[in-house]
Amino acid sequence: MVVVSSDRTMRAHQYQQLLSVGRTLVETVEPERVLERLLDVARDVTGAQYAALGVLDPSRVRLSRFLTSGIDPAERERIGELPQGRGVLGELIRHPEPLRLDHVGDHPSSYGFPPGHPEMSSFLGVPVVIAGEPYGNLYLTEKAGGPFDADDEEATIIIAEWAAVAINNARLHDDVTQRKNELERTVSTLETTTSIAKALAGETDLDRVLELIAKRGRAVVDARLLLITLLTPDGVVVAAAAGEGAREVRDLTIPERDSATAQVLASRKPLRFNHHDAVPIVGASGELAGQEHETALVVPLIFRNRGIGALAALDCMSGTAFTSDDERLLEAFADSAATAVGTAQTVTVEQRRRAIRAAEGERRRWARELHDETLQELAALRLSLSLGQRAGSVEELRTAMRSAMGDLDDRISALRALIADLRPPALDELGVESAIEGLVRRVESRGLEIDLTMDLAYERGDAHTRHTAELEDAIYRLVQEALTNVVKHADASAARVLLREDAAHIELEVTDDGRGFTADDVGEGYGLIGMRERVELLGGTLEVGPRPRGGTRVHVCLPGEQRGAGLTPHAASS
Repeated sequence: MVVVSSDRTMRAHQYQQLLSVGRTLVETVEPERVLERLLDVARDVTGAQYAALGVLDPSRVRLSRFLTSGIDPAERERIGELPQGRGVLGELIRHPEPLRLDHVGDHPSSYGFPPGHPEMSSFLGVPVVIAGEPYGNLYLTEKAGGPFDADDEEATIIIAEWAAVAINNARLHDDVTQRKNELERTVSTLETTTSIAKALAGETDLDRVLELIAKRGRAVVDARLLLITLLTPDGVVVAAAAGEGAREVRDLTIPERDSATAQVLASRKPLRFNHHDAVPIVGASGELAGQEHETALVVPLIFRNRGIGALAALDCMSGTAFTSDDERLLEAFADSAATAVGTAQTVTVEQRRRAIRAAEGERRRWARELHDETLQELAALRLSLSLGQRAGSVEELRTAMRSAMGDLDDRISALRALIADLRPPALDELGVESAIEGLVRRVESRGLEIDLTMDLAYERGDAHTRHTAELEDAIYRLVQEALTNVVKHADASAARVLLREDAAHIELEVTDDGRGFTADDVGEGYGLIGMRERVELLGGTLEVGPRPRGGTRVHVCLPGEQRGAGLTPHAASS
């Protein structure tokens, strides 16, 4: 609280000015505005031509800021570097008490003025103390009509005290406002994460999860369009979108090297693009399926420390660029979204694995049943017919029996082939190479010439354990499906199977000299969906297309470091 004591003799008009000024300063809650107002008031009350406020740095031995009033921009430009606290100004820093001089140059600590500085004679300096700690000093020079007097000093002291109260109030107001804003941001972030958690509670269908995230994410930052991009072996795919033009960009594949998704996943930090930046959602042009976007906010999706994709908000509906608050909100949203997407992907992958395991289990069951029951029954029937033939005397009976026996022999051979196709015993007992050799022999018996080359590490002695059951099953089924397509659809006379392994990969290639695949063929049929799912589950790549000189090429690349713990993992799982 500022008190004007009764023994002060300042002029009445100064007293009235101070009362009015005090109310104005205390009501001002913007720190910069308080400082500007302080300098103007000090000049008005004392008649000084120039006023300045030097704000101390944290060490309180020099000035960190120097605000002036009464000096025009051109003069300030000529002065150059602002004072740091030497000379008479330093005297006030070392001794924070009022200092009044008729001629500033007469003081022993006077440092002189730099070139371009206006001439100043009379001087009045008063410290500004806030909560008992020095804040800075108020300087006044060149009073109109002569030196500063005692009334001016008293008035300036009161102004400094009013300023200390006003600055402290502004600081407190700033602190309260900042804490309020931080609290609002915290609550907003919590609401965002809670919202998506409630919306996705119990939801494991990946398409549904992506749809919900796209719609909620767009609303969070008020974007015209929001994309969810996911990493795939083929590049970055727009897996979901919400907003204007969403239908046009759905399922669009973006080259990974040209995408903002790759950038944010590499840095693990969001990216904001404004009107002056290119928005590399596809490429440097900023175009996306014929659309142009001026602003963008892209945040990474990280699940279990693995980058899976990104959220890309395009064009703020307000017409301005996305802000740091938008970035913070979408980043918080992305944390929950990544968990939801990653979990749904895991569930989807596990469902595929279960489906394949179930199919393999069913094939194994049928193979065992056909072997243990059907074949034994047919063999018994053959024996019975053979005994009847030897006991009868009618030639026609003999002929019929011989015919039945021939049919039975054929059926037995067919059933044996069926059993091998469903689940060749060699796959469990000897390994994938032996199983593929048996498969090739059976296919060759149908008239197709096959050149087979295999070179797996464990067969060379480079490894002492077989590959995992899942990997060996996949390799066998991929070769089986590819050769089945050749026999059924390619009208080919010859095929080639190449299977080889190096330190990092297993490569499978099946080619033929047939009519080749068309674009429609590669779509949904010919067992390619099952082949692609097997390859994706193992983290590999599948390419199917025509050969340059005719025919079809199926190329598979799988990670090679997948080993079983024992010599015969298939036997353990069967």
